[in-house]
Amino acid sequence: MSTEIKAPSFPESVADGTIATWHKQPGEAVSRDDLLADIETDKVVLEVLAPNDGVLKEITKGEGDTVLSDEVIAIFEVGAAASAAPAAAPAAAPAAEAVAPAAAKDAILSPAARKIADEKGLDPNQITGTGKGGRVTKEDAIKAAAAPQQTASASVAKVDASAPVFTGERVEKRVPMTRLRKRVAERLVEAQQMTAMLTTFNEVNMKPIMDLRKQYQELFEKKHGVRVGFMGFFVKACVEALKRQPVVNASIDGDDVVYHGYQDIGVAVSSDRGLVVPVLRDTDSMGLADIENGIREYGLKAREGKLGIEDMTGGTFTISNGGVFGSLLSTPILNMPQSAILGMHKIQERPMAVNGKVEILPMMYLALSYDHRLLDGKEAVTFLVTIKDLLEDPARFLLEV
Repeated sequence: MSTEIKAPSFPESVADGTIATWHKQPGEAVSRDDLLADIETDKVVLEVLAPNDGVLKEITKGEGDTVLSDEVIAIFEVGAAASAAPAAAPAAAPAAEAVAPAAAKDAILSPAARKIADEKGLDPNQITGTGKGGRVTKEDAIKAAAAPQQTASASVAKVDASAPVFTGERVEKRVPMTRLRKRVAERLVEAQQMTAMLTTFNEVNMKPIMDLRKQYQELFEKKHGVRVGFMGFFVKACVEALKRQPVVNASIDGDDVVYHGYQDIGVAVSSDRGLVVPVLRDTDSMGLADIENGIREYGLKAREGKLGIEDMTGGTFTISNGGVFGSLLSTPILNMPQSAILGMHKIQERPMAVNGKVEILPMMYLALSYDHRLLDGKEAVTFLVTIKDLLEDPARFLLEV
């Protein structure tokens, strides 16, 4: 029985998708829930799975083709696996036959030629046979033994010819940009063109947070099953700062300003397919362990390409951590329609003046990019200073002061 394989139902925010990869080919037997194809959208990669055991009969949308929501992309034959297996065997036979002669080339040496090759330590695959059907004769073996250096040179030349060795030529490779990368590029350009983006900087002494982590790391991990990282403290500090400066948590919608009574914080994550921003929901009600668990799960899903559109929808504020790659200072770009984004950076030990004395402290630069159409410098700077003060005195999280 034939059935249609359709593209998944896309959300309203996704107009269409592109067939990225077909993992199965027509005539190939598949089992239920086998991965048939990947469909790349502007936000995520969606998987198309086999509905049942059977055979992929026909592909109607090839790799690179654009597909709409619920559009037919292939025809599937349910329960046809048994009849498909014999059909697949002949297709594989020519490849096996093509490999067989090369793998068994020493089998067509004449007995005398084989004896000479064994005595002289010659590689039969490097001897050119002049006999019938490429058979290596005694004369061929003697000639190869008399000129071993030439044979070796020819072998090296043959390997070098097939290796990707650059001989001074300027090599270029052109590949199409993925839909996700194109969409990220469009949004970044849009943010710079459509907003009055400005960045303010500050620095934070990370020693109190580092001492706290060191003191309670083992106990925290034992109780909650996850290591306490820096991101949890930054999320908590941002939640408190957003409460004190609600305009930073707002967004512009046409001629209106939308104030959000909740804090859904996006955490920028780098994946093989590009930058994605999964969102932690209702962070005000989350503890450090909940935040760290959520970030860890999102990181795993991003690496495996399992993030769903619902994971990245919404968000009222974003945190980007370029410090994991060694960035000392940068200016993050807004994640529209949000009005601000916080950039974390590398922790760098530097000499600092403390109470009239010089101390070596682990310092981090913080960068807050904001939309000057909505935020004035006063609100933006006050917001960033609040984050700095909270991180340099973590006890204020508990005392809410």
